[in-house]
Amino acid sequence: MKTTIIATGKLKERYWREACAEYAKRLSATTTLAVVEVGDRNPARAGVERALQAEGADILKAVPAQAWCVALTITGRQRSSEELSAHLGELKLAGRSHLCFVIGSSHGLAPEVLARADEQLSFGPLTLPHNLARVVLLEQLYRAACISQGGPYHK
Repeated sequence: MKTTIIATGKLKERYWREACAEYAKRLSATTTLAVVEVGDRNPARAGVERALQAEGADILKAVPAQAWCVALTITGRQRSSEELSAHLGELKLAGRSHLCFVIGSSHGLAPEVLARADEQLSFGPLTLPHNLARVVLLEQLYRAACISQGGPYHK
């Protein structure tokens, strides 16, 4: 299984990088992970719509052609950890060998990115900073793998 995470913006603070690196290391036993960071645009200069459009173009270039694309949005489908694990297992059984998760900027995702997405996932009605959303996504992917393998991490 391959997993690509496309995230707008860089992890500038060491603690975000370390948290992501820890879960990436744990995930390496079950998936080939790639993290692609696309530049976030300053909406003060270009306006929100133009910034989203530019970010969206960069995101779409980074989405692998055959990947099942999951956009993280506040309005997406909410799943428990067990449901996420089962869903990922179903995708795998359906022959989806490459998953791609997209995390947008604080302004969300461009309509073109949402149109490309095969599904939308939400971590709930809370608004998370994209750095934290990346950590939560990596942790939940690791948790889902542990659930599917019957490992002790998920209690």
